[in-house]
Amino acid sequence: MIIPPYLHIGDTVAIAATARKVSKDEMEDAVKLLQEWGLKVLVQPELFAAENQFAGTDTHRAMAFSKLIANPDIKAIFCARGGYGTIRMIDLIDFSPLSAQPKWIIGYSDITVLIGHLFQMHQLCSLHGPMPLNMQASKQHAQSLQQLKNTLFDGPQAIWFEPNPYNNFELKPTEAFPIIGGNLSVLYSMLGSNSFPALDNCYLFLEDLDEYLYHIDRMMQGLKRAGALNGLKGILVGDMSDMKDNAILFGKNAYEIILETATSLQIPALFGIPAGHEPHNESILMGHRYQVVNENGKIGLIPVKNTI
Repeated sequence: MIIPPYLHIGDTVAIAATARKVSKDEMEDAVKLLQEWGLKVLVQPELFAAENQFAGTDTHRAMAFSKLIANPDIKAIFCARGGYGTIRMIDLIDFSPLSAQPKWIIGYSDITVLIGHLFQMHQLCSLHGPMPLNMQASKQHAQSLQQLKNTLFDGPQAIWFEPNPYNNFELKPTEAFPIIGGNLSVLYSMLGSNSFPALDNCYLFLEDLDEYLYHIDRMMQGLKRAGALNGLKGILVGDMSDMKDNAILFGKNAYEIILETATSLQIPALFGIPAGHEPHNESILMGHRYQVVNENGKIGLIPVKNTI
């Protein structure tokens, strides 16, 4: 896997909208923060296009993103927000300049499409982490923003969190494997496409928001029956936020549903990673190898130096 060059003070970065539309006001805090980090921020006029709920047509969004990829001065592209729409334009993007000039792509949620595509088709690591829409003190945990900065400038950071009663990992140092994945609903929508990441010998990271519990079960069953989970080394679960149920209860929570799948596959599962649709959203270098450790009563995802 290829890790893009780490950032330096004075580097130019850009903001792109691949899904829902955004306004100038919504991007102001992010631009200010990135400038405080010593970065130059390119804000294209194309960023603020609108086509119903989208940031312009599929063609417009793909052309704007391709333009940023092709610009040699841009070292990182922050995806403005999620929502829905990246899967509609993924096949229109020209990724070819990344082979000679790899750069950081940062985002989560709907950006799972880009994360998977870059991993599978271009062997490029990307960053599952905070996006400009949430780069405000009132919306994003300060530690998350600091960890995002540290990752981009210095390399992937260890992620520490409390043990969870649903964990079935052996809490001792494990062999290191690449982490890949993202939003479960978006990942499920990619199944069968060339953007769906091959999960052999990987840890699968999952998070989700505002889904019915039976939808979570249906997606896990669908992934399992399609053989997409074969060869996994484990499932790592972040925030499963604002889950919904019907009047007749499903009978399992989101963690229990995922644990059931992991158990049936005879693979470990680890829960409570601070990543997803909550203010505390730490950055994971997707495609990079991490080791699971247990030290002083805390669980850690520890990045290792070598990659696949």
